[in-house]
Amino acid sequence: MLQSITHSFDIGDGRIITLETGKLARQADGAAVVRLNNTMLLATVVSAKEAKEGVDFMPLTVDYQEKFSASGRIPGSFFKREGKLSDYEVLISRLVDRALRPLFPEDYHADTQVLIYLISSDKKDMPDALAGLAASAAIAVSDVPVNKIMSEVRVGKVDGKLVINPDIDVLEKSTIDMIVAATETDIVMVEGEMDEVSEDEMIEAIQFAHNAIKKQIEAIKEFAKKANAPEKRTYNHETNDEELKQKMYTELFDKVYAVAKSKNPNKQERKKAFASILEEFKKQFTEEELKTKSALIDKYYGLIEYDAVRKMILQDRIRLDGRGLKDIRPIYSEVNYLPMAHGSAIFTRGETQSLTTVTLGTPDDTLILDNAMRVEEEKFILHYNFPPFSTGEVKPMRGPGRREIGHGNLAHRALKRMVPQDTGYTIRVVSDILESNGSSSMATVCAGTLALMDAGIQIKKPVSGIAMGLITDDKGNYAVLSDILGDEDHLGDMDFKVCGTKDGITAVQMDLKVNGLSYDIMREALYQAKEGRLHIMNEMLKAIAEPRKTLKEHAPRYVSIDIPVEYFGAIIGPGGKVIQEIQRQTQTTIQLEETGGIMGRANIFGNNEASVKAAVDRIKLIVAIPEVGEVYTAKVKSIMPYGAFVEFLPGKDALLHISEYDWTRRETLADVLKEGDTVEVKYLGVDPKTGKYKVSRKVLLTKPQN
Repeated sequence: MLQSITHSFDIGDGRIITLETGKLARQADGAAVVRLNNTMLLATVVSAKEAKEGVDFMPLTVDYQEKFSASGRIPGSFFKREGKLSDYEVLISRLVDRALRPLFPEDYHADTQVLIYLISSDKKDMPDALAGLAASAAIAVSDVPVNKIMSEVRVGKVDGKLVINPDIDVLEKSTIDMIVAATETDIVMVEGEMDEVSEDEMIEAIQFAHNAIKKQIEAIKEFAKKANAPEKRTYNHETNDEELKQKMYTELFDKVYAVAKSKNPNKQERKKAFASILEEFKKQFTEEELKTKSALIDKYYGLIEYDAVRKMILQDRIRLDGRGLKDIRPIYSEVNYLPMAHGSAIFTRGETQSLTTVTLGTPDDTLILDNAMRVEEEKFILHYNFPPFSTGEVKPMRGPGRREIGHGNLAHRALKRMVPQDTGYTIRVVSDILESNGSSSMATVCAGTLALMDAGIQIKKPVSGIAMGLITDDKGNYAVLSDILGDEDHLGDMDFKVCGTKDGITAVQMDLKVNGLSYDIMREALYQAKEGRLHIMNEMLKAIAEPRKTLKEHAPRYVSIDIPVEYFGAIIGPGGKVIQEIQRQTQTTIQLEETGGIMGRANIFGNNEASVKAAVDRIKLIVAIPEVGEVYTAKVKSIMPYGAFVEFLPGKDALLHISEYDWTRRETLADVLKEGDTVEVKYLGVDPKTGKYKVSRKVLLTKPQN
């Protein structure tokens, strides 16, 4: 008999979340089901009993996957089964991973896997806001050690009011869409997008989310108590040599500190200088000694670098490349670098460089997002590539990794609310990082803005981005760093990326590695980021101040015209014959769209203005209402004993009666007309008896004198 243990709590607005364990996945180290209304997630955690030899880091894997059966759907893939994680699933996996990873003990190195499945979806409640809660609940009922319990919530703002975990319908009206992860005392991760909110609004939203998270953590503790969660396991994954560690600090710290203070702006040269100190130190050991000591030496040397750089920044208020805390590296921008791209830009900040392109496509090029909850079309696409040569490395090319997907998503969120939705085009932005030393995702935001403006996309406002860092000590000293280097990201306590226009923030991503970050410091970092963002924006706008008024000559053209829905059939023609003929003859793509009511829309795309105009003229002829008294060139479709049927406008046929051909009495028109001939006719209106169009050639001719 399965014994299910549950604990329920109110998330603050009458909605109840239920945590359950003991029924599913009982052989995992920990398993929990989280339920909100009819949305359910199953999370499991399994951690190896021992660490692998030589592993000196936390080998954590977090995977989130949506089962299509959760919402009664069959996957649309060829194999009709869930395959590798979609970008959407990878992004949710990253949200949980980034929040969990800092909470494991630094000396815990056992392979650990957290799996989260969406097993039921009401297509209303967003599962990504529950994934962190589910993972923490599973760990809480296991013996896997963590220093603190965390949870995550989504915070939105609708009609000026902050809300926790808004459903899909509410979220569409929200000016903030942000996931926040925290422990009882500290914020650990923030990611989201917003409609140009202020720094104070951002802090208010994070505080609001933290209060909700505290309730969830209390519920997780009660849940673990009810489940009689086991004691956290004991482990010993590290061997240390305190004598060697002290020897290295004594001999090497001052040397490392001197290299750190050399103010060398070249990353590769600094790297060689640091490495030479380590190589020289290792020379005092035999090859046999190094077989056992080399790993520890590398580890302790990393700690020395960590402490030396942090001490230099906190005490001397200077940085590795010689900048002050608020200084931004030199910026170089250029647009229209690639002559045949629809839009292109180079953005270089210090040793970080992005070459970004914009390509304009038709609605047929939209990205189909097919997940368990719904199928959507994305007309604004942003891809981020990070080739190994950008950091001077050799690595196999395996397609975009999780980091690339995450960085691209951040840049996409930063820009998308500034890109107009009514351009008609599918817009693809591609950022290729050609050099990297700190915040290539923010370089992508800046280069993306420039490339969009170069392409002639009338973005609402330019967007720039900056990465902020933080160094702290246990005495309360701290330093907020603007435009951080890669080394400062690795050695620092915070990576806080902020994107926005001159009027407000459009996207953020924050990862914290330090406990006890006050809201005052966070506020200081946000306002310092604003100062840096505006400086960067001023520099990048020297390349192009506003969007080009027109598209590039070789960019595809797009025109949208309103037409009555009743004419769709005439434009399409039998079996699509008419629309296919227009597209073939004018070399265009035509899309008919119902917009509601009696009116619809025809969207026409072509490689140049002439082809689009030709297609528009053809469509206008089809939907045109003939004017009485107007003269048209008609094409003979067929000859009858009583006259000829002619097409005087596309899709509009009329009978040219034999008596209306000319002033001569005729027995047949076969001797003067044949199929395919053209003839000038005057439109006379609609025959009240037959409801058919009436035309005449005779009235255009002078009547003979008797």
